[in-house]
Amino acid sequence: MAKRFGRLLGTVGIVAGTAIAGVAYAAPTPTTVQAEIHVSQLHKPVSQYEYGMFIEPIGSLVARTLWAEMLDDRKFYFPVVAKSQDTKPEKRDDSGPPARPLRKWRPVGDASAVTMNGLHPYVGAQDVQVALDTGQSRGIEQSGIGVAKGKAYTGHIIIRGTPGAAVEATLIWGDGANDRQVVRLPALTSEWQTVPLHYTPDADSNDARFEITGTGSGDFRVGVVSLMPADNIDGWRADTVAILKGLHSGFWRLPGGNFLSNWDWHEAIGPRDKRPPMFDHAWGAMQANDFGMDEWLELTKLIGVQPYITVNAGLGDANSAAEEVEYINGPASSYWGAKRATNGHPAPYGVKFWNIGNEPYGWWQIGKTTLDYFMLKHNRFAVAMRAVDPSITLIGSGAMPDQLHPRDAKENASLQSIQHKFGTDEDWTGGLLREAWGNFDGLSEHWYDHTEKRPDAPPAEALMEFVRSPSNQVRMKADEWKIYQQRFPKMKDKDIFLSIDEYAYIGAPQDLKLSLAYSMVLQEMLRHTDFLRMSAFTTGASTMDITPTASMLNSTGEVFKLYGEHFGAGMIPVDVTGNSPQPDPKYPVGYDHPKVKAGSPTYPLDMVAALSPDRKTLTIAVVNATEQAQPVAIRIDGARAHGRGTVWRLTGKSLTAANKVGSPSGVTIRKANVPALGSTLVVPAISTSIYEFPLVSGHQAN
Repeated sequence: MAKRFGRLLGTVGIVAGTAIAGVAYAAPTPTTVQAEIHVSQLHKPVSQYEYGMFIEPIGSLVARTLWAEMLDDRKFYFPVVAKSQDTKPEKRDDSGPPARPLRKWRPVGDASAVTMNGLHPYVGAQDVQVALDTGQSRGIEQSGIGVAKGKAYTGHIIIRGTPGAAVEATLIWGDGANDRQVVRLPALTSEWQTVPLHYTPDADSNDARFEITGTGSGDFRVGVVSLMPADNIDGWRADTVAILKGLHSGFWRLPGGNFLSNWDWHEAIGPRDKRPPMFDHAWGAMQANDFGMDEWLELTKLIGVQPYITVNAGLGDANSAAEEVEYINGPASSYWGAKRATNGHPAPYGVKFWNIGNEPYGWWQIGKTTLDYFMLKHNRFAVAMRAVDPSITLIGSGAMPDQLHPRDAKENASLQSIQHKFGTDEDWTGGLLREAWGNFDGLSEHWYDHTEKRPDAPPAEALMEFVRSPSNQVRMKADEWKIYQQRFPKMKDKDIFLSIDEYAYIGAPQDLKLSLAYSMVLQEMLRHTDFLRMSAFTTGASTMDITPTASMLNSTGEVFKLYGEHFGAGMIPVDVTGNSPQPDPKYPVGYDHPKVKAGSPTYPLDMVAALSPDRKTLTIAVVNATEQAQPVAIRIDGARAHGRGTVWRLTGKSLTAANKVGSPSGVTIRKANVPALGSTLVVPAISTSIYEFPLVSGHQAN
């Protein structure tokens, strides 16, 4: 991930100038937008990987959303000290926005009695040691933990100490004497022992506290401690897993991201308690290494998607990448396949998609390199990885000329302004096509667009330009791809494809307004299925609103659910033309926004259409990012719709409608029956609608 960081109308009109179900429908006029759907002009079917997701740890992002562990720094990477003694975490100057801070362990009782012991620690470089006193409770605590009333929590503590120590582990959820549950640990010995923990709080709390304290003589040492909801699934949160499974995302790209370039996958396999924690210098945060490749692949299995693995080509090397392929895909008789089997997975995972490196061109990237050097590196990685498994699909880390803007860029890129960059060191996609041919099957591209206000624009125009803006990123990549196909004609012969495997519109709240923008992004991708086969939204966790104890699909997640279910894999996009081309933006802002015009020629609406795999149904998706109902006259070239249809409509009461845990959903998808498709379709304000109409038998496209 790069660091740049009305009233609902529910029916379709079929009779000009009449009202149906209380909604007025106007006959087409010379000013009415006209659209023509050409069902004989077919494109490649929508891939099952069209609506994928990207994920990386990014500090506590995964730990606080998908992973079930409730305790931060459970292996004591940081010293346990009073808050006044905290030191600033290590962090590069260019490492982007800070990660959400970890909760720290703090001393209980005499702070001087709590020290860090680096002599034969249970895991990592140190553990925590507490010197005891018969008259005072001493130990450590961590606060700020979320718990739910009546929910069971389980965990364990790995501890050793002198026989005179009396130690207990307590979960506290309130100020009252009874607002706690105590687990008294058995007699300690000089050997490490694992003690199970079980709690069921009788009240909700967003600031529960977990204490490990003791009295008596001698001392005790804690090596590892863990606490999770009892319903966790191999460490993953049951609630968020269930939501993600319903999205049918197709694939997830993992485990990074910038994080990946300074992470060694070898250190995150085997028993979780024995994996040493590591410091992620890309994001300035500690990672406990609790979710390694086995856990990530378990997650993809749980949510029903294909994994797409990126290997470390930052500080990593080709041999390590080849070993990773062997661990994931090799037989149990191979060296690394045997280790996988020992770790509980005898059968190979059979991962198909692999990506070499993450944004190696970026000034923000650990392991950043020059184009010529990375071409050598990419080729070496590809040969080594394919030697282990020749069947894998390799995707090279490309960057088109508009992506490689200077750090202090001040102007928008256009096709004209970047022409001179093709074939230069500012063209990493071209570098791969020129220097690594045969060592990749597809090429990746990332984009991030920042939301910006347009203070001089009237509200209606400001809304439209906000919503249109990010889809221009997709159109820019598509226009550049055509240039590559002209420069390298063999791309079509080898069916080289594009994967936009990181993208996001950054800086706006998750509400209906943002949902309309993401709807347009997906529709622009659907116009280019002939070569754009994969895309991964940043991040999978960003499709949900998540608290420590609950979660729900947010407004952005509703967009992916809508398109995944009703414009999904196998649908055959067809051309849509019209009489109202997309205008130039009147209020351009920022350098992030390329000078292209995405969208269909049906302004102010954005439309895409497709046939069902059996070609018996026509699907029309329409985004109306205005605060008025908009009519559009539709003609179908090559077929005829017949009979009533169905619409699935995403909308809300206002542009700021959102989905938040604890409140009714403000952005919803509602299904309705609609009349047969007539001469005019009236699309409700601030909505994304997907219509389905049957085609007359014998009139389908050939």
